[in-house]
Amino acid sequence: MSKVIITCAVTGAIHTPSMSDHLPITPQQIAEQSIAAAEAGASIIHLHARDPIDGRPTPDPAVFMQFLPVIKQSTDAVINITTGGGLGMTLDERLAAPLLAKPEMCSLNMGSMNFNIAPSAARVKQFKHEWERPYLEGTTNYIFRNTFQDIEQIVERLGKGHGTRFEFECYDVGHLYNLAHMLDRKVVEPPLFTQTIFGILGGIGAEPRNLMFMKETADRLFGRDYVWSVLAAGRHQMPFVTMAGMLGGNVRVGLEDSLWIGKGQAATSNAQQVSKIRRILEELSLEVATPAEARQMLALKGGDQVGF
Repeated sequence: MSKVIITCAVTGAIHTPSMSDHLPITPQQIAEQSIAAAEAGASIIHLHARDPIDGRPTPDPAVFMQFLPVIKQSTDAVINITTGGGLGMTLDERLAAPLLAKPEMCSLNMGSMNFNIAPSAARVKQFKHEWERPYLEGTTNYIFRNTFQDIEQIVERLGKGHGTRFEFECYDVGHLYNLAHMLDRKVVEPPLFTQTIFGILGGIGAEPRNLMFMKETADRLFGRDYVWSVLAAGRHQMPFVTMAGMLGGNVRVGLEDSLWIGKGQAATSNAQQVSKIRRILEELSLEVATPAEARQMLALKGGDQVGF
């Protein structure tokens, strides 16, 4: 087995400030938690931005630029910026910060999908900000858009335009076939960093048999042309990423994906989750990849080639 890449998704656009007092909101908080996660063992840091006043997701490149250089100056970790943005953002809004920052890596959802996080609103006793409840409840009628044309445009503008490579986010088995279609047409090039995602309402469910099915499908479609990684939502996070490590895969943790560190126990930081999965992996006699090793495995352009 090769070494295991740990990705940490620091804040995301799914959870709202009322769900956790530990969710990083301001640029300073995002930078501090990113640096701590890297120090704990994450070789890739996946980033969204938030309005520093009320915590809502923002595509504003000026906000990204308040924390991207700080993280780069303090750690050698690979910085991975979202192209999914937040609910309701246009494609141009989602691409504004990545096109300016020219990062080594960006996330790329491999299809349009129903993306329902409304049930989480019922678990919040009191909201801190007026935007949160409608943001969550409105997802019963929300479709995240990434058409084939959108995907090709992102690859063209970011990948071919700036040498950025991608974390291909696959929320269901059809997304693997979408990626295979892009590979067949040479829109994308190996190695494909393929993030298989479990437990989002609208995507494939968090059942162990589904993890095996997604891996078997990806093995058949991509052979040696891909690097496999797993993330799972909420309480499924640690069991699923542990399974991935045991099966020779890579892992993603972070407060974007889960606000928990154990049953009924809220996570107090991103670094806490990174430290836990690192301990689990090492106790299974697996080695954690350094940022330099992750760059080599994923054929990245290097941190000196970015725009921040």
